[in-house]
Amino acid sequence: MNKKVFLVVMAGLLCSKGLLAEEQPRSFMGEEMVVTATKTLNSIRNAGGSSVTVITAEEIKNSGQNTVEEVIKGTVGIDVAQNGGPGTLGSVFLRGADAKNTLLLIDGIPSNDPADGQRAPNFSNLTVDNIDRIEILRGPVSFLYGSNASAGVINIITKKGGATPGAFVGLEGGSYGTCKFYSGANGQKGPLDYSLGVSRLKTDGFSAADEKNKWLNPAGKSFEKDGYENTTLSGKFGLHLKHNITLDTVLRYTNANVAYDSPGTDVTGNTQDSDQFSSRVALTMNYKPLVSTLYYTVNDQYRAYQANGVTSSTYNGHQFDIGWQGDFSAADNNTVSVGLNNQHESMRNQNFGNSPSLLDRDVASQSVFLQDQWHVALFNLVGGLRYEDNEKFGSKTTYRFAPSCDIGNTVMKFSYGNGFRAPSLFELYSPVYGNQQLVAETSAGWDAGFEQKVSERVKFGATYFRMDYDNRIAYDFSTSKYAQVSGTTKTFGVESFAEWKPVDQLFFNGNYTYTSTEDPVGSELLRRPKNKVGLIGTYKVSKKDRVSTNVQWVGSRKDTGAKNANGIVTNELTAYFLLNISGSHQLTSSVELCGRVDNLFDTWYEEAWRYATPGRSAYAGVKVTF
Repeated sequence: MNKKVFLVVMAGLLCSKGLLAEEQPRSFMGEEMVVTATKTLNSIRNAGGSSVTVITAEEIKNSGQNTVEEVIKGTVGIDVAQNGGPGTLGSVFLRGADAKNTLLLIDGIPSNDPADGQRAPNFSNLTVDNIDRIEILRGPVSFLYGSNASAGVINIITKKGGATPGAFVGLEGGSYGTCKFYSGANGQKGPLDYSLGVSRLKTDGFSAADEKNKWLNPAGKSFEKDGYENTTLSGKFGLHLKHNITLDTVLRYTNANVAYDSPGTDVTGNTQDSDQFSSRVALTMNYKPLVSTLYYTVNDQYRAYQANGVTSSTYNGHQFDIGWQGDFSAADNNTVSVGLNNQHESMRNQNFGNSPSLLDRDVASQSVFLQDQWHVALFNLVGGLRYEDNEKFGSKTTYRFAPSCDIGNTVMKFSYGNGFRAPSLFELYSPVYGNQQLVAETSAGWDAGFEQKVSERVKFGATYFRMDYDNRIAYDFSTSKYAQVSGTTKTFGVESFAEWKPVDQLFFNGNYTYTSTEDPVGSELLRRPKNKVGLIGTYKVSKKDRVSTNVQWVGSRKDTGAKNANGIVTNELTAYFLLNISGSHQLTSSVELCGRVDNLFDTWYEEAWRYATPGRSAYAGVKVTF
């Protein structure tokens, strides 16, 4: 696609709310409103055969957790493996796929790290402050979102200002020398609505080297703590120029510092500084039947690694997108969406010391997508395709077909689609690990399932999924470079859930996920459990008191080099069970007390071989609203 023609066409068009559509509250057994499944505001029930989970602001609050990683750990279809405490490197696996196959969005801003080795999403510094909801879309959606969305999308949507102004300030503290301060304000003044948040999290942490693993560390050895600091600022602004024209702006900035260890080895003096900035500006013009959006997004990420105060390497990643989306509704039961996008991605990696090196590369791509949504009687159908032209790998067409059938209290769902992922700049051009012969990964997948509403208090469902990945890119230890895996890598399994509200004050949400992974030679992929169970319970003791529990059982997982209790290499991490409890008490109309206990039974477990996890820990805080 000619870049000049592309930009001229977009410059003549105006814009729609798209992924910044107005947030909607969730009620039990209600029809949650989502934007991620179709890039338009829809109820999950009307979003075709999409498999979507919504984690609301209330559920985030009930969890008591401070990071997105901790909040999503118990979600159906998701596995998280973190290399130590807060701020350390973690991987999020969606439906058993590699972390690099999941696209992270923050208010619709593509937020995977362009300077990461595999352009994977970085959740390590994402706090829950000012978040309205988290939408998790499972399955291949490259036709909507392009590269990196071959396994699905996690979209973090921040809070929006309302007509009633308000402000809050809070303080929390607890185990591992943890202290957190946070505050915010939201409201509307004239044509401007706003939502602002700021937080500061500091913890002494614990050693990421697994000091409880006797096969790694001798008895009696002391370990230094790996501290972590995080400062996050966020804002969302809407300027209503006319009743049908809106200018939306989203800003988020995070500065973080973490001490880290080598695998299984306690190291003093290793630190990582991080800065991340993301922004989106979108102009919306709503002249029905056409809603039109012109947007510009920026994602900047910076990492610097130090050893004893001396910088050893730096990574700068930058990505911007300029695009247009038009949603045309000629009839109440049909919406056609068209989108154009120009994306530019660059990275700069500089290594210092005895073998200095510099990597400075960029790549651009242009794309157009078409989507059609039909709602006819009992049937919903979402289908579409995307044409993308990458200046390095040429053109690629992806598509998706997702029908559903709504029969009373039963919804039957199906989807089929393909995906692709272009190699990262680091995979291609790293002076040490790069391989310029790499080609794009391709994939195809489908799922089929149902949701059954038994009554106003009981709901359950299940989905079978299957994904096949060809030309998968992985690190080859024999050549110490990234390489294409010959053959097909498969992931398949079942996702199931049940919701029960026996009385108005009590709510249970349980899920079970079975995931099987298989590389071309028949081996399981690392750190992905076959079996996983999650259970959340919330009891509103009174109008002022609430208690919540979060139970997780994670089955055994493969991990190279892992040993059992007798020191025998099994290449398998043992199963574990966790119980977290949180609660709150409304002391006055404006003062709320809260607390939580994580890992109540002080379970020893590993998400990654040779890396520690937190033991029993307790936290308490107070929040004042104005």
